[in-house]
Amino acid sequence: MGWPDGESEARRRFAAARVARLATVTPQGAPHLVPVTFVLDGDTVWWAVDDKPKRTRALARLDNISAEPRVSLLVDHYDDDWEALWWVRADGVASATAEGPEAERAVLLLAERYEPYRLQPPEGPVVRVQVRRWRWWSGASSPSSS
Repeated sequence: MGWPDGESEARRRFAAARVARLATVTPQGAPHLVPVTFVLDGDTVWWAVDDKPKRTRALARLDNISAEPRVSLLVDHYDDDWEALWWVRADGVASATAEGPEAERAVLLLAERYEPYRLQPPEGPVVRVQVRRWRWWSGASSPSSS
Protein backbone atom coordinates (compact mmCIF):
# COMPACT_ATOMS: atom_id res chain seq x y z
CA MET A 1 0.00 0.00 0.00
CA GLY A 2 1.14 3.63 -0.37
CA TRP A 3 1.12 6.39 -2.90
CA PRO A 4 1.14 4.83 -6.38
CA ASP A 5 4.55 6.33 -7.14
CA GLY A 6 5.86 6.94 -3.61
CA GLU A 7 8.86 9.21 -4.00
CA SER A 8 7.52 11.01 -7.08
CA GLU A 9 4.26 11.76 -5.26
CA ALA A 10 6.16 12.86 -2.15
CA ARG A 11 8.25 15.27 -4.24
CA ARG A 12 5.15 16.57 -6.04
CA ARG A 13 3.38 17.31 -2.76
CA PHE A 14 6.51 18.86 -1.27
CA ALA A 15 7.03 21.10 -4.31
CA ALA A 16 3.39 22.23 -4.27
CA ALA A 17 3.47 23.32 -0.61
CA ARG A 18 3.75 27.07 -0.02
CA VAL A 19 5.71 26.84 3.22
CA ALA A 20 7.99 24.32 4.92
CA ARG A 21 9.21 24.01 8.48
CA LEU A 22 13.01 24.09 8.64
CA ALA A 23 14.56 22.09 11.46
CA THR A 24 18.13 22.87 12.51
CA VAL A 25 20.15 22.16 15.63
CA THR A 26 21.72 24.92 17.71
CA PRO A 27 25.44 24.75 18.58
CA GLN A 28 24.28 23.70 22.08
CA GLY A 29 22.35 20.75 20.60
CA ALA A 30 18.81 22.11 21.00
CA PRO A 31 16.25 21.83 18.18
CA HIS A 32 15.31 25.00 16.29
CA LEU A 33 12.26 25.13 14.02
CA VAL A 34 11.11 27.98 11.74
CA PRO A 35 8.82 28.30 8.72
CA VAL A 36 10.46 29.12 5.37
CA THR A 37 9.28 29.83 1.85
CA PHE A 38 11.19 27.70 -0.61
CA VAL A 39 11.51 26.27 -4.08
CA LEU A 40 12.37 22.70 -5.03
CA ASP A 41 14.80 22.30 -7.94
CA GLY A 42 15.56 18.62 -8.54
CA ASP A 43 17.13 17.38 -5.30
CA THR A 44 17.90 20.90 -4.12
CA VAL A 45 15.67 23.03 -1.91
CA TRP A 46 16.41 26.77 -1.97
CA TRP A 47 15.26 29.37 0.53
CA ALA A 48 16.47 32.89 1.20
CA VAL A 49 16.77 35.40 3.98
CA ASP A 50 14.27 38.01 2.89
CA ASP A 51 13.07 41.40 4.06
CA LYS A 52 10.16 40.26 6.20
CA PRO A 53 10.46 41.92 9.62
CA LYS A 54 12.97 40.14 11.84
CA ARG A 55 14.69 41.17 15.05
CA THR A 56 18.07 40.87 13.32
CA ARG A 57 19.63 39.79 10.02
CA ALA A 58 22.05 37.59 11.99
CA LEU A 59 19.61 34.68 12.08
CA ALA A 60 20.00 31.73 14.43
CA ARG A 61 19.11 29.34 11.59
CA LEU A 62 22.22 30.49 9.67
CA ASP A 63 24.44 30.08 12.75
CA ASN A 64 22.94 26.64 13.28
CA ILE A 65 23.69 25.61 9.69
CA SER A 66 27.28 26.81 10.07
CA ALA A 67 27.70 24.64 13.17
CA GLU A 68 25.69 21.63 11.93
CA PRO A 69 24.72 21.61 8.25
CA ARG A 70 22.38 18.60 8.47
CA VAL A 71 18.78 19.86 8.34
CA SER A 72 15.23 18.69 7.71
CA LEU A 73 12.37 20.42 5.91
CA LEU A 74 8.79 19.30 6.56
CA VAL A 75 5.57 20.04 4.67
CA ASP A 76 2.24 18.59 5.71
CA HIS A 77 -1.50 18.61 5.23
CA TYR A 78 -4.03 18.34 8.04
CA ASP A 79 -7.68 17.40 7.62
CA ASP A 80 -10.33 16.21 10.08
CA ASP A 81 -10.67 13.24 7.74
CA TRP A 82 -7.55 11.46 8.95
CA GLU A 83 -7.30 9.44 5.76
CA ALA A 84 -6.47 12.77 4.04
CA LEU A 85 -3.53 13.49 6.37
CA TRP A 86 0.00 13.42 4.94
CA TRP A 87 3.50 14.78 5.44
CA VAL A 88 6.72 14.83 3.45
CA ARG A 89 10.18 15.41 4.91
CA ALA A 90 13.36 16.25 3.03
CA ASP A 91 16.55 15.51 4.98
CA GLY A 92 19.72 17.05 3.63
CA VAL A 93 22.82 19.17 4.01
CA ALA A 94 22.56 22.96 3.95
CA SER A 95 24.99 25.68 2.95
CA ALA A 96 24.54 29.43 2.65
CA THR A 97 25.85 31.64 -0.13
CA ALA A 98 25.52 35.40 -0.44
CA GLU A 99 26.40 35.92 -4.09
CA GLY A 100 27.31 34.31 -7.38
CA PRO A 101 25.46 32.43 -10.12
CA GLU A 102 23.84 29.89 -7.76
CA ALA A 103 22.47 32.64 -5.52
CA GLU A 104 21.18 34.58 -8.52
CA ARG A 105 19.47 31.49 -9.93
CA ALA A 106 17.90 30.68 -6.56
CA VAL A 107 16.48 34.19 -6.25
CA LEU A 108 15.02 33.92 -9.78
CA LEU A 109 13.39 30.57 -8.94
CA LEU A 110 11.98 31.97 -5.70
CA ALA A 111 10.66 35.05 -7.52
CA GLU A 112 8.87 32.83 -10.05
CA ARG A 113 7.10 31.11 -7.15
CA TYR A 114 6.35 34.01 -4.77
CA GLU A 115 4.99 37.38 -5.91
CA PRO A 116 6.51 39.33 -2.99
CA TYR A 117 9.95 38.20 -4.20
CA ARG A 118 9.21 39.58 -7.66
CA LEU A 119 8.37 42.93 -6.07
CA GLN A 120 11.29 42.89 -3.65
CA PRO A 121 13.88 40.17 -4.34
CA PRO A 122 15.48 38.75 -1.20
CA GLU A 123 18.92 40.18 -0.56
CA GLY A 124 20.13 36.95 0.95
CA PRO A 125 21.93 35.04 1.77
CA VAL A 126 20.30 32.12 0.01
CA VAL A 127 20.50 28.65 1.46
CA ARG A 128 20.85 25.48 -0.55
CA VAL A 129 19.69 22.21 0.96
CA GLN A 130 20.97 19.23 -0.97
CA VAL A 131 18.35 16.58 -0.24
CA ARG A 132 19.87 13.22 0.68
CA ARG A 133 16.71 11.41 1.74
CA TRP A 134 12.95 11.78 1.19
CA ARG A 135 10.53 10.47 3.83
CA TRP A 136 6.73 10.56 3.68
CA TRP A 137 3.56 9.30 5.28
CA SER A 138 -0.11 9.35 4.37
CA GLY A 139 -3.14 8.53 6.48
CA ALA A 140 -4.60 6.72 3.48
CA SER A 141 -1.61 4.39 3.22
CA SER A 142 1.10 2.79 5.25
CA PRO A 143 4.21 4.92 5.80
CA SER A 144 7.34 4.54 3.72
CA SER A 145 9.25 5.21 6.91
CA SER A 146 9.23 7.76 9.66
